[in-house]
Amino acid sequence: MYQTKLRHDPLRKDILLGTFDSFPEKYLNVISTRQGGVSQKPYDSLNLGLHVGDDIEDVIENRIRFFTAINEVFRTRLKIDDLVTPEQIHGDRIVVVTDEHRGRGAFRYIDAIPQTDALITREKNLPLMLCFADCVPVLFCDPVHEAVGIAHAGYKGTELKIAAKTLQEMQDKFETDPAECLIAIAPSIGVCCYTRDNQPMDLWKMNREQLIDAGVPESNIDVSNVCTKCNVDNYFSYRVENKTGRIAAVIAINERKKS
Repeated sequence: MYQTKLRHDPLRKDILLGTFDSFPEKYLNVISTRQGGVSQKPYDSLNLGLHVGDDIEDVIENRIRFFTAINEVFRTRLKIDDLVTPEQIHGDRIVVVTDEHRGRGAFRYIDAIPQTDALITREKNLPLMLCFADCVPVLFCDPVHEAVGIAHAGYKGTELKIAAKTLQEMQDKFETDPAECLIAIAPSIGVCCYTRDNQPMDLWKMNREQLIDAGVPESNIDVSNVCTKCNVDNYFSYRVENKTGRIAAVIAINERKKS
């Protein structure tokens, strides 16, 4: 089930974080909201996208605040310097992230992994992050082979079946069994607000059905059922605002170091 957790800081703004409790605690998954940052309109306020025209220093401050909140709320020790994020282009390229990728795109968009819309890894304490404003974040957890992944499934990505392809890549690279994989579909535009050619389009259902066809049990797929357009006070929505910021979805294998 999708739930939100509030990080309260009397010296700064509160930050609301979303998470799915269907993943084991070791597999950290966090969805940001738009509250608690320093960005000015139209990116107000916790914009985490470096590519949308916002002041770069504001975005970096927002990312620092976001990761500070994650570590405080979830009692993790993730380093923003290790963050890996790609240049998303609504395609279906998937990259296996290794230790050598640590820091790619953390502070400079030019350093992001190019032309990529899904990331998978087995590296510990290596946060993967994608950015969204209505498109569908799909998060993957393989608790048997200790692997995670994240995909950007907007309309084009859904048509390209990027979620099912990401799962297939995890099968090929990590021996992931779809029957054992846990999936979360995070806040994004719902069928209530999204149409193509004047017809309602349910991206949540389409991705869910593609993953079921790939062998994932329906009971293993957790859908937030939160529409970003309906909830624009908490989430960025491109279809409401056009020029706006981006929320982020983060996943990581949180292996705590022995003291």
